Amino acid sequence: MRNSRIASVLASGAAAALLSLSIPETAFSASEPTAAQHKPRWQWCDAGSPASFQCATLQVPLDYSDPGGRTLDIAISRIKAGSGKERRGVLLLNPGGPGGPGLGMPVDPALRLSRKVRRQYDLIGFDPRGVGHSSPVSCGLTVDDRDTERPYKARTFARDVERARTVAAKCQAAAGGTLRHLTTRNTARDMDAIRAALGEKKISYLGMSYGTYLGAVYTQLFPRRTDRFVLDSAADPAGYGRGMFTAMAERAEPAFTRWTRWTARRHTAYGLGRTPAEVRKTFWDLVDRADRTPIEDRGALLTGDGIRAQRAVFARVQQAAAWVAGLKETADGKKPRTSGQAPGTVPPVSTRDVPPDNDDASAWAVLCADTRASWPSDPQQYRHDAIRDRTRYPLSGDFDANIKPCAFWKPGSEPRTTVNNKVPALIVQSEWDPLTPLAGGRAMHRALHGSRMVTVAGGEGHIVNGSNPCADTSAMAYLATGRLPGKDLTCRVG
Repeated sequence: MRNSRIASVLASGAAAALLSLSIPETAFSASEPTAAQHKPRWQWCDAGSPASFQCATLQVPLDYSDPGGRTLDIAISRIKAGSGKERRGVLLLNPGGPGGPGLGMPVDPALRLSRKVRRQYDLIGFDPRGVGHSSPVSCGLTVDDRDTERPYKARTFARDVERARTVAAKCQAAAGGTLRHLTTRNTARDMDAIRAALGEKKISYLGMSYGTYLGAVYTQLFPRRTDRFVLDSAADPAGYGRGMFTAMAERAEPAFTRWTRWTARRHTAYGLGRTPAEVRKTFWDLVDRADRTPIEDRGALLTGDGIRAQRAVFARVQQAAAWVAGLKETADGKKPRTSGQAPGTVPPVSTRDVPPDNDDASAWAVLCADTRASWPSDPQQYRHDAIRDRTRYPLSGDFDANIKPCAFWKPGSEPRTTVNNKVPALIVQSEWDPLTPLAGGRAMHRALHGSRMVTVAGGEGHIVNGSNPCADTSAMAYLATGRLPGKDLTCRVG
């Protein structure tokens, strides 16, 4: 659920500028006010970043039930409010994940905030515990270990089970004393530690993708410290865990059907079929051909499974049509006439002092610690579910139902959080989001009884911020004024 549009621009030397701040041990209670803290020792993050971009480090307990025990470093950053007179407080930012670094978000050009919001708030970025420059976790995972998104096949399932087991075992061996405390609940407590260190009574927040779940957990733990919360592309708080994968597979099917209809109406442009049935047949014939003879795509060879693995692209119909047409022309021995391509990988953030496997290790650590109870321990259950879901959801059901490292993970330090409160919040959601489907946003809306929801009808792709002026206007107005819309709103594309 990581935000593929927001990439940190923190330069590689930033970690050297992070200065340590110790917060008194008595500061961390989810039910009692947090005592005032010493202010962070801010310093210019890096010579390659704006002089106004400042960084510091907080120390927080690894285990909040043992405040005198081990500590973790939490890297934070800041761009101060543009107007001292208009300043309201702090706006914490999270790009998603779990495992997504957010230290560079205040200076990320992909983050779209109104001038009024920038005048009113100090923009606060942070790497969540275990992520990036915040005591990064590492499991010593190899490239093969990290490739856990695989389709179900009878002949490879035993290897898939062993790979998932190996990832869990390596993480336990390398970081077993830390893993159980790398949870969303503890990250929410870290957010409150940031609030206390900054001397604020409340925080405002913009969270994206998984960051919406993190924000919702904060509202549950600290409702009186919650100010203005915008949740962009929300996850279902009850379905967070294994249910997220099922939801993505389920939503991929209507997105694919929509794409076949759109593409059939443009046969002259793409040559993939004059009817939705013809377009569908062209695609699946291409998958079969690629299984026999892989097709070159941007310097890599794609099998049929490799094509199916790009299922998120079908949420963007024009991009998908151009990409599939290009693959077909390549398979036919022609020079592609289209310039489309499937989604690329997220640009890497600074790797200084960050282990190469931190992205995967931290993502599994948080997801599995949070939701271990939702993952069966018996590998045969995954075999059964993958076979079933390949029939239900042909595009990607077997990918999403196949075994994952969480099957062998040890539980986190606490049960998952039930989100059910009346704290005000604004949820913004695209209709055709492939990673946090619309149904999940609606479920978040129901769980947060004080919320309003803005739906972008016809909106494509993951993350609304910066993609729809109507939705952006609603979100920025709420952050600036604190007034939620009087009712749920629908925005249109175009």
